[in-house]
Amino acid sequence: MARGEKAEKTERKGREESEFVEKLVSINRVAKVVKGGRRFGFAALVVVGDGKGRVGHGSGKAKEVPEAIRKATDQAKKAMVRVPLREGRTIHHDTIGIYGAGQVVLRTAKSGTGIIAGGPLRAVFEALGVQDVVAKSIGSSNPHNMTRAAFVALLASNSPRHVANRRGKKVAEILGKNRSLEAKAVNN
Repeated sequence: MARGEKAEKTERKGREESEFVEKLVSINRVAKVVKGGRRFGFAALVVVGDGKGRVGHGSGKAKEVPEAIRKATDQAKKAMVRVPLREGRTIHHDTIGIYGAGQVVLRTAKSGTGIIAGGPLRAVFEALGVQDVVAKSIGSSNPHNMTRAAFVALLASNSPRHVANRRGKKVAEILGKNRSLEAKAVNN
């Protein structure tokens, strides 16, 4: 009986882990200067996503690398946010995110473009589940600032449905699909 419970727990844990895409963005060795010398530790930055529009980032510090990664992963899972995606493959519109000295420009891309982004931005998009996007980082190349700027930009993006609800209109009106009908109504 105990063996069956243990197998069930490990199976559940494996399922939970496979549910999320975890990307290690950076590991940094940090030092605390004390009377006897320096005490070294590690800081990790991790991005976690489900590959379907939910993503989060977290940082963790510990004496050992695996423990720092675990702490960062736990924090990222708690801080997950939903980002609206167009056709499940790209963002809805171009946007800019600024955090500190880091600025990130995100541009929507047509199918087949791929992820054109470097470093921390690529990890964010892979965890998010975006397949086609163009991103450019301007200013700070610090992974923390780049990641947070990307999140600012992603959270600033809105789906046409969200914009239509906010304005009290239909999605077709927002997208401009009823222009021919509107032109006829104006001419009459």
